[in-house]
Amino acid sequence: MDLSPLQTARYAYKPKLPAALSGRPEDIQVELGQPTEAVDDRQALKAVFPLSYGKPLASLKRGSQPGMKRTLTMGVILSGGQAPGGHNVIAGIFDGLKAGSPESRLLGFKGGPGGLTDNKFVELDAATIDAYRNTGGFDMIGSGRTKIETPEQFAAAASVAKSHGLDALVVVGGDDSNTNAALLAEYFLKEKVPCSVLGVPKTIDGDLKNDHIEASFGFDTATKTYSELVGNIERDAASARKYWHFIKLMGRSASHIALECALATGPNVALISEEVEARGLTLAQLCDEICDSIRARAAKGMNFGVVLVPEGLIEFIPEFKILISELNDLLAAHEAEFKALADDGARVGFVASALKASSGTLYKGLPQDIQRQLIMDRDPHGNVQVSRIETEKLLIALVEKRLAALKAQGSYSGSFSALAHFFGYEGRCAFPSNFDADYCYSLGYTAWALAAAGLTGYLSSVRNLASPAAEWQAGGVPLTMMMNMEKRHGKEKPVIRKALVELDGAPFKAFAAKRAAWAVDSAYRFPGAIQYYGPPEVCDRPTETLILESAARER
Repeated sequence: MDLSPLQTARYAYKPKLPAALSGRPEDIQVELGQPTEAVDDRQALKAVFPLSYGKPLASLKRGSQPGMKRTLTMGVILSGGQAPGGHNVIAGIFDGLKAGSPESRLLGFKGGPGGLTDNKFVELDAATIDAYRNTGGFDMIGSGRTKIETPEQFAAAASVAKSHGLDALVVVGGDDSNTNAALLAEYFLKEKVPCSVLGVPKTIDGDLKNDHIEASFGFDTATKTYSELVGNIERDAASARKYWHFIKLMGRSASHIALECALATGPNVALISEEVEARGLTLAQLCDEICDSIRARAAKGMNFGVVLVPEGLIEFIPEFKILISELNDLLAAHEAEFKALADDGARVGFVASALKASSGTLYKGLPQDIQRQLIMDRDPHGNVQVSRIETEKLLIALVEKRLAALKAQGSYSGSFSALAHFFGYEGRCAFPSNFDADYCYSLGYTAWALAAAGLTGYLSSVRNLASPAAEWQAGGVPLTMMMNMEKRHGKEKPVIRKALVELDGAPFKAFAAKRAAWAVDSAYRFPGAIQYYGPPEVCDRPTETLILESAARER
């Protein structure tokens, strides 16, 4: 490989560990607390997880636990979308294993959970691990979105685990992937498969968090990558003084990315999906609020600005939520008839005539491109693929139309020219920040420690993340503790509850306190590129979200 200078330098970086993990394996002690309860639907979850429900919280301390120093065979799976730092999770597991015993082995199942059921694997050695330390991507073993859910798949997973003599399996993924890990842990207990199943919290969307999981890995690097780009555009906008930039950011189910990037960069407008839903705003009202900022800035001679748009916005607009629900049901019920239509024009006409009156009116009033995007192929769950809907362009078209009407009324005299952007895949495989490199390595090392202690059905947890890494607190959270029951495909199923932006939380309050000034002035903030070398307050700084949440907990 032709390595870049930064790639070569990052290989040499030594991730920092919490104090509890920084000594000898036999000096790591696992302390168990009191039994836990799920966040909701406790009786239903006890029925689904009779053998693993209610496990105690686990904490890793300095102490004496000789059993930690033993030979293990572990497997690891990368599940779902990429997130910066995944390779360091694997490196942390590997280094923990080898510290416990040089004879320990780590198998990487290729291409996600399907690699486990299909027994596609590679044994990971030191040379392979060293080639991926502190780098982005999931290309060491690949990822996938296969769900282990049929009896045949569970049986295949058990058979593969037995054939390799696995002592533990680590699933690196988001809420759905770790729900799958919990189900697999329960199945292995039921079938007496001597293999622990553990999870690691991964998603750049930031929606896998709670009182015991302060952040999912990858969120720090992704938001810093996006914030650099937003800052660059803000500087360009202030220089050229002629464009309004509408920037869509990843985050389908929650707006954590948009909120973090807003806190980091101070845009003129940042839409937060959870607030839109709470206020019951229509699409027209959203456009009016954007137009208020455009008009106020135009009155000061500033016909430029920046608007941040979360990827999943339209699913939070009440009228759109109804429309999308009707579309999902309609296309599922008439799938064959719909697919048999000759072209997009016929499909749009079919849908427009079949929708209920209010939804049909909304659908017919949308730009043609958006009409087509709303009826494109569904995801594996049968839902609209919101990342393919150009919400930023929809807002531009509607704002442009509204401004023209205001100009005709004599209440707006500025000029409006807009550019659309979508920052998504640019952040998923970036070189991990020092924070994510350290955090992911610690999560992997913690997963090994939980496995060495014989625990199963846990999510690796590292807390106190706003402090220096030596002060981080490592442990494990029972997966069932984070669950509730939700209806999926018409059936009640256990799922890890997604964490949405809390409108009474410290990060949103900090944003809300500043946005009125941002809407009128150019109070842009330029975070710049991720820094790997220099003072800790620059190189190891966590997200604004973590800093604000930590300060709120200490008050």
